[in-house]
Amino acid sequence: MAVHENPAVSLSQGIRMMFYVMTPNETAFRNEEEVPDYVQQATPLFIGMLVLEFLLSWVKNGRAAIRVNDGITSLSAGVLSRLPGVLAKSVELSTYIYVWNNYRLLELPWDSPWTWWLTFLGVDFGYYWVHRLSHEVNIMWAAHQVHHSSEDYNLTTALRQSLTQQYASWLFYLPMALLVPPSVFAVHLQFNLLYQFWIHTELVSNLGPVELVMNTPSHHRVHHGRNSYCIDKNYAGTLIIWDRIFGTFAPEREKVIYGLTHPINTFEVLWVQFQHYVHIWNTLWDTPGITNKLSVIFKGPGWGPGKPRLGLPEELPEITGKEVPHNPSIPVALQAYVMLQFLLMLGIYHEMFATKAILSQITLLLRIGYITLTLTCLGFLIDQRPDAAIWESIRCLTFLAFHRFGYVKMVFASLAIPTEMLFLLCTVYWGSLSRQAVAKAKHH
Repeated sequence: MAVHENPAVSLSQGIRMMFYVMTPNETAFRNEEEVPDYVQQATPLFIGMLVLEFLLSWVKNGRAAIRVNDGITSLSAGVLSRLPGVLAKSVELSTYIYVWNNYRLLELPWDSPWTWWLTFLGVDFGYYWVHRLSHEVNIMWAAHQVHHSSEDYNLTTALRQSLTQQYASWLFYLPMALLVPPSVFAVHLQFNLLYQFWIHTELVSNLGPVELVMNTPSHHRVHHGRNSYCIDKNYAGTLIIWDRIFGTFAPEREKVIYGLTHPINTFEVLWVQFQHYVHIWNTLWDTPGITNKLSVIFKGPGWGPGKPRLGLPEELPEITGKEVPHNPSIPVALQAYVMLQFLLMLGIYHEMFATKAILSQITLLLRIGYITLTLTCLGFLIDQRPDAAIWESIRCLTFLAFHRFGYVKMVFASLAIPTEMLFLLCTVYWGSLSRQAVAKAKHH
């Protein structure tokens, strides 16, 4: 099997791709295998822009824009959402290629600027409807609610992505596969996602005439709000014109309160990902009648028997503007530990993507498992669950075993021995706390 390298983008291209200002000529590829993994290569830019937002917020407001608990949870969701891509192409691209290979009606030229611009519009139009129905269909909302679960609005929120959303969104792009080559589609699918990163900030206010056509931080702040005027508004990806055309546009007015209408109050990344599926399952069993059960799945999140398809707006919790985000006190030392462990995990994550073409399936699966375990344990620590010490000691032991047998590797070989020593000390520390917790539980 041929191994296709991931072509590197220059710094200039990297910056421009974040704002969708790459040109057709420099992003034209004959085959989809030649298309760079722009999203993965954007990781240094994500980090750089996060640091810049942090510093500018500190200078402007005298405080950081990012809380450790919420920020780590958002970044963890972003890492988790990318893990399936280690093993296979995305569902969106795989299904698109299948339809193109077997059912295309016309083959537009892959190197034509007209094809490039048509695909730009097509992907953005498809995204509008994916996004809109992800708010209006409960089973799709179960995936998308992950992105709205943060009560903050900063660049980490942009990375709070769903693990499961791609398993429904692919349907909306298939008509394009009848005439647009997969290589062109693969470019715009990534650029559409990357553009939406920078609009997740409170540091940028109104952008004047740009607001008429483009999606902007102001427009997207409304979308993330739980104020009554914000609900089900501004679904745009890149162009706000779709919301203006289809009647879902709302300008930013009073202070926006972010998050879900019913906050979940946790930082456990797997619960953030799957809690609404559990809610649907429980509601399904509690709702009588086949028709009503199907409505639980396919009507809006606020639907109930006797209600309109999208529920009753008056049943939404009233927003006063004085709401305070869920922010339990966490010792500074524990915050520092969580950030350090997240950074070490990020090195393993980056090394895995860089070498995935030469790694065995078992190694990839074990690394995915270890990364998932790490993200889960960090959430337990942030939530300060009673069993967090037990899980963290298990994770540290798992790292020592995997590292010793070569199933996980650090980005820099010189860090191998110091990292093993660190994890050995962590195993002892968390193991000691675990024994104390067990002894205390037995005593009571």
